[in-house]
Amino acid sequence: MINVDLKDLLKDGISRYSLVVGVAKRSRDLSDEAKANGEILVEKPVSLAVEDLLDGYYSIKESEEISKY
Repeated sequence: MINVDLKDLLKDGISRYSLVVGVAKRSRDLSDEAKANGEILVEKPVSLAVEDLLDGYYSIKESEEISKY
């Protein structure tokens, strides 16, 4: 289980909503990729997606509409 400070994840002023959507999309991609390759994921896809975000493998960009709120 991963225990990360929320402040580390919400860097660059992204909203919690965008964080959840971005991590969910990345974890779905990881799960689909593992299934296509016939691999079994030992760790949960969400944990892997959060680690990828912290490592800078991907970033989350918000639209102007979301960042207003």
